[in-house]
Amino acid sequence: MTAAAPIPFETEATSLGPQTLVPGVRPVSIKTRLEVLAAHPLGSDRLQKPCDIGLFDDVVRNQMELFSANSPTRKD
Repeated sequence: MTAAAPIPFETEATSLGPQTLVPGVRPVSIKTRLEVLAAHPLGSDRLQKPCDIGLFDDVVRNQMELFSANSPTRKD
């Protein structure tokens, strides 16, 4: 029996050296890479200052309530 000669893979030259192209596998295009990057949510490069005013103020939420259900009642 003689084995069939293997089909040589195509290659392409890149800045990192020759790359082998596998049959049936499509190379990742720039368009596909940009679509993946665009699908990610945007983020900041720097830390953001906390919003400690009004509705988003966590310090105010730690204060005791003026009227609470557990406060002792005054009996005269």
